Amino acid sequence: MKKQHQSLVNWTNKKRRAKSGKPSTQGPKATGERYLPARAIKALSAQEYAKTTAAKRKGRAAGKQFVSQPKKVRDKVKTYRT
Repeated sequence: MKKQHQSLVNWTNKKRRAKSGKPSTQGPKATGERYLPARAIKALSAQEYAKTTAAKRKGRAAGKQFVSQPKKVRDKVKTYRT
């Protein structure tokens, strides 16, 4: 299996999603929310998730695909990404 394919398989196995369960970036009902592993979403408070989603929406509006998370959120979610 190629490295890129394995990476996608690993990403899918983390059960990543947006908190609302709706599409984040595609389609007319896209929410612009950040995709995170389901366990990470449960670990974040509503304010922390709102903060990382706001950062993602701001970056997307500026034309960026990859947007860093706020430091406090990044540190909390780090354990769920590996």
